Amino acid sequence: MNLHAVTIAIILANVLVSLKGFKDTSFFERYKFGIGSIRAGQKDRMLTSGFLHVDTSHLLFNMVTLYFFANVVIHWFDPIKFVLIYFISLLTGSLLSLFFHKDEPYYSAVGASGAVTGILYAAILLQPNMNLYLMFAIPIPAYVFGIGYLLYSIYGMKSRSGNIGHTAHFGGAIGGYVMTLLFMPNLIFSQTLMVGLLAIPIIVLFVLTKMKKI
Repeated sequence: MNLHAVTIAIILANVLVSLKGFKDTSFFERYKFGIGSIRAGQKDRMLTSGFLHVDTSHLLFNMVTLYFFANVVIHWFDPIKFVLIYFISLLTGSLLSLFFHKDEPYYSAVGASGAVTGILYAAILLQPNMNLYLMFAIPIPAYVFGIGYLLYSIYGMKSRSGNIGHTAHFGGAIGGYVMTLLFMPNLIFSQTLMVGLLAIPIIVLFVLTKMKKI
């Protein structure tokens, strides 16, 4: 698979910043997502944290996911719109995390997961019937994976299961979903069913939030 130059640039930025963070604890601590620091005025963390990772496996997982889905989004749109979706998804992931964890000053997170999930959800919205493979072996339609993944993220947000930034994942998916429809509004008419199905987890989250169940 031939990667576009913008995808290579984003991957390189993630690798270089993450490697710096692996070696330099003070650098890592200064630029990670931290509720207390952000509320104190260091808003840049909402962006910079998306280029830091906990370890090599965390970095590799995010970059491999980006590798597989970046070209789908670039094919349907163009490199500039791809970059916009990536960064808007990163920020919506951070904003949703800030909203849900605003009263937890010691909450922190790192990783490109929000941005990458935005690209993944955009790709699913653009090509909902493409197959994804669970455990690299079991084929399932992309839209089934997308809905299931976000419902699992809601469960993770409620149960606080694992050391995973479920909120950032969900926020990133919202960013990818909204930006894709803004760039290609005709999907609302040509893929009405899929647009509706992929909106279900977002509606569920909104309802649960209004009911103070999450």
